[in-house]
Amino acid sequence: MSRSVYNYTIDVLKKVSFNPVLFKKELSKASSRLLPYEYNELIIWVKNYAQHNPHLVGALM
Repeated sequence: MSRSVYNYTIDVLKKVSFNPVLFKKELSKASSRLLPYEYNELIIWVKNYAQHNPHLVGALM
């Protein structure tokens, strides 16, 4: 079940990626919803995703 939350979180992040503020807010929510290893995987995904969307780089800090 938890993996579906991980996939849902990625879907939400893709949908709000037009706005760095919303992206950061959803990323913050994910930290409380996901298991620690899933959150670490998500951060890796976000770093790769931000390479193609440079306006999101600030959301990681």
